Amino acid sequence: MLVNVEEEYEALIQFLYIAPIGLAQARSDGEIVMINPLCAQLLLPLSVNGGLTNIFTALQGVAPDLKYIAQRFDQTHGMVCEGMHLQVSAGRTGHEDAQILALSLLKLDHERFMVVLGDVTQSVKRDRALRQSQAWIHTIVTELTDYALVSLDARGNCQTWNPGIGRVTGFESAATNGHSYSLFYPTDNLSDDRAMDRLREADRSGWSLDEGWRARADGSRYWGSCLIAPFEPLDESSSEERSYSLIIRDISDRREAAEAVRRSVSCDHLTGLANRRVLFEAAENEMQRWTQTHRPLSIVLIDADHFKKVNDLHGHAAGDSVLRHLADEMSATFHSSAVVARLGGEEFVVLLPGTTLAEAESLASNLCRTIQSQSVEVANAQIRYTISAGVAGMDQDVEGVDALIKRADAAMYSAKAHGRNRVERWSAGLRGATRQPETV
Repeated sequence: MLVNVEEEYEALIQFLYIAPIGLAQARSDGEIVMINPLCAQLLLPLSVNGGLTNIFTALQGVAPDLKYIAQRFDQTHGMVCEGMHLQVSAGRTGHEDAQILALSLLKLDHERFMVVLGDVTQSVKRDRALRQSQAWIHTIVTELTDYALVSLDARGNCQTWNPGIGRVTGFESAATNGHSYSLFYPTDNLSDDRAMDRLREADRSGWSLDEGWRARADGSRYWGSCLIAPFEPLDESSSEERSYSLIIRDISDRREAAEAVRRSVSCDHLTGLANRRVLFEAAENEMQRWTQTHRPLSIVLIDADHFKKVNDLHGHAAGDSVLRHLADEMSATFHSSAVVARLGGEEFVVLLPGTTLAEAESLASNLCRTIQSQSVEVANAQIRYTISAGVAGMDQDVEGVDALIKRADAAMYSAKAHGRNRVERWSAGLRGATRQPETV
């Protein structure tokens, strides 16, 4: 019997080493006991000082909640998480794609986990392109009688009117011709800059598609899709002569299903904010736009002060309530074009397109004051907390999304070092600053 066990163990080792995916076995505390070469290759760039002794430590930078998720999994065995996408790098504007890993964590028993890790960068890219193609086809072939078709000039102003516009949106010819297509969106929902961004995106990709709330002439809202496509290839007309087609469809009947899909792949499970994947995708797009327009682009990194103390005194459920409270206040503070995301743990990021450094600092300071003035009630306890924030802006010296976040992180660390409950701007004097562990 002993021989059979040894043979099975050797077979397992051989399988681990030749498997075409990254595999590792870890103890319940994350200590790695077996790992194959591919998994080590994927983890080494993420690990601190090149060490691979603990899976939770190695993945701390890209999956900070993994240990917490594993500890809260109370079944004796089973899939803890499957195919979780980890944004490893943001890429550099105009260069390589961001690297994305897929992580699955299987609980074998009360003492062991199996980790499955793979690079899915290219498959995610192909999936994104496929979804765009399917959206294009769906827009063209589905319910062709229920759409509005508008032609736009180079500035995004409506050039023509047809009866479909009246059926879908209620607008008449006089209200649309010569006006920006942003009138089909709720008030202040699509700025002039963002409207032009969509035309530039259509130039680059062949089309630009988005879904969300749209506005009718009577002020009512509906869930609609807007597809923009250029009439001519980019190299066949000057920027002043370019024109576009805009197709608007009322897809209110699909809103719940579309929102469920969006939440499952785009939202943080605890707070409902954007997740890391959405943040980095949006940041890469905004940095590409910055290289073309040099429109202001700022970022705010926010961290709850002494959050470990909240968990220790009141429990993790109370800590979760605090994080949800912070997420709600962030959503209320920053404007609709901002991307508000949870980076992990008690750390959040706000991407602010079209926002100067001074404006971003003012918004973050308002949030600081709001949080300080409020409390969170959990199980009859009033929990008060504060936040620290770091603000950074895009400039020629920033080489990518990671570099911009590091600047905001250094500024946030400076805010904590100077007493917390405050906002600091990044400056050249903070270059090379590193964060210190939070104390209680």
